[in-house]
Amino acid sequence: MGVVDRKEREKVEMKRQILDAARRLFLEQGFEKTSIRNIAEVIEYSAGTIYLYFKDKNEILFALHVEAFGALTQAMQAGIISKTDPFERLVALGKHYLKYAFENPELYDLMFVMTAPIETLECREEIWCDGERAFDTLKFVVEDCMKAGYFAGEDSESISVMMWSLVHGLATLHLRRRTMIFPEERRIKILENAYAKFTEMIHNYKK
Repeated sequence: MGVVDRKEREKVEMKRQILDAARRLFLEQGFEKTSIRNIAEVIEYSAGTIYLYFKDKNEILFALHVEAFGALTQAMQAGIISKTDPFERLVALGKHYLKYAFENPELYDLMFVMTAPIETLECREEIWCDGERAFDTLKFVVEDCMKAGYFAGEDSESISVMMWSLVHGLATLHLRRRTMIFPEERRIKILENAYAKFTEMIHNYKK
C-alpha cells in the first residue's frame, strides 16, 4: 500500500472514530451538553484534530444523520425489490422499517426521536431532504397500491402518513422501553403481530 493510500485510509478511520464517539455522546448526554472537547476525550485526540474533519458539532450531527438515512433507505429498498404485488411491497416496506429500528436503536433515535438534527437543519434554512426521500419511497408504493384499487377515495399523502405513524409508533414504544409490560422474549413478536393485524385490516380497504 502506497503512502497516499495509507493516509487516505487513516483519514477514513479517524472520521469513523469521531462519528462513533459523537453518536454515543449525543445519545447519552444530549446534543447540547456534548462538546467537541468531549468527543476528543473519547477518541483520545486533541480537539484540533476533530476540526480537521468537521467544522463544528452540527456538521458531525448532520453527517451521522445522513449516514443513518442512507442505511434506512437501503433497507427499505431491499424490502420492495423482490415483490411484484403493490400491497405486498407496502407490507414488506413496513416490516423492513421495523427491522431496521429494532436492530439499530441508536441510529433510529438520532433520525426520528432527537430534535437536534431538525434544529440544525432549521438553522441552515434547509429542508429535511433525507426524511423527504424516505417518505417519498413510502408514498410511491402507496400510489402503486391505489392504482391497484386500494385506498379508494383517499389521497396518497394521508395514507402514507398513517402507515409511517403506525410503524414509528411501534418502533418508538419498544425503543423507549414502553414494551417492558410484556415478557422480554415476546416484546418484538407482539409488535410484529400488531403490524400484521393492521395490514390485514387495511388490505380490505379496496374497491
